[in-house]
Amino acid sequence: MESWVGHEVPRLPGRGGPLALYDSARQGLLPSTPGGAASMYVCGITPYDATHLGHAATMITFDLVQRVWRDAGLDVRYVQNVTDIDDPLLERAERDGEDWKVLAMRETALFREDMEALRIIPPAHYVGAVESIPEIADKVLLLLKDGAAYRLDDGTGDIYFDVSTAPRFGYESNLTREQMLEIFPERGGDPDRAGKRDPLDPLLWRGARQGEPSWPGGELGAGRPGWHIECAAIALNLLGDRIDVQGGGNDLLFPHHECSAAHAERLTGAAPFAEHYVHAGMIGLNGEKMSKSRGNLVFVSRLRADRVDPMAVRLALVSGHYRSDRTWTDELLVAAQERLGRWRRAAAATAGPSGADVLAGVRARLADDLDTPGAIALADAWADAALAGTGTDRDAPGLFADTVDALLGIRL
Repeated sequence: MESWVGHEVPRLPGRGGPLALYDSARQGLLPSTPGGAASMYVCGITPYDATHLGHAATMITFDLVQRVWRDAGLDVRYVQNVTDIDDPLLERAERDGEDWKVLAMRETALFREDMEALRIIPPAHYVGAVESIPEIADKVLLLLKDGAAYRLDDGTGDIYFDVSTAPRFGYESNLTREQMLEIFPERGGDPDRAGKRDPLDPLLWRGARQGEPSWPGGELGAGRPGWHIECAAIALNLLGDRIDVQGGGNDLLFPHHECSAAHAERLTGAAPFAEHYVHAGMIGLNGEKMSKSRGNLVFVSRLRADRVDPMAVRLALVSGHYRSDRTWTDELLVAAQERLGRWRRAAAATAGPSGADVLAGVRARLADDLDTPGAIALADAWADAALAGTGTDRDAPGLFADTVDALLGIRL
């Protein structure tokens, strides 16, 4: 699957420092220590609707990780998937009387346009579930032969992962079994499915059903993959047994990332699957959770159609810390638009305070768990001083523009 078009990232003088990130599993801020190229897998969209601001905030978070790593001189191997076959996609297509393949292709294309507009550095590999089905089936078969998976006896051909074969299950989310059982059905799980060994066992392979798309699965029989094994298989195939960061929204922590890690670790024997499990907060609207069921989603494409500068959207989303659940309001966007205008005027000044100082400060703030509010405060202070005529560094305005472009992804 093709990714979106990238853009040139300014090269900054010197080199940034190591990045510390909050790890959900260890529940603390710890340095990322890539050995050679830094590897990152981020769970992408299920393309049955347009890119909303929650998607955008998550993708911007991991774009910042990639920018900080690159500024530190690291090569980055970044993989993102597209779940272009799943129940929500099929349900939406049936509801709207549309071919599911057409729906998936259209919304994936729109997502690419939104990512390009937001200046997200594209992943090295942008991979769909459908194109990965042979590799996913191979991984399911390995788990089945290893005794970590089992086939239901009801004739459906459905295959489940046995969580009892993952003794560390739960280490990533740090949830109790009772909490898992409460969340599992809310996020795609089927704890009441008859024939399962454990209510928390996740689906690996859904046997072919009349009226549903399916693919050859070799010894598995025809069917399609479950969600969690999709990401585990793609990450293992393209990044290896261990990765530096597995990322996504905090609604993916359980069951999706917990199960994906359990699958990967059982397949390879290497644990933990990721050095850091990194999760972005949710975006609400005017104080309420933004969700499809409430019909209160704000779409990036709608804002672009209304001629809102994508850089203002990005700046509004990074004005809060990535790990915090935060709300989107008209006032937040207006403030970002005003800030963007002020930064652009400052970048056009003839001189300003030390450009080297603002670069060092922004680098330091982002290296500390992507402290974008702190970085923005430093940029604000520099811009205000430059507009007030303070400072004699004639190279500073250009370096300021390059700094916020390269590190924050904001083009002035």
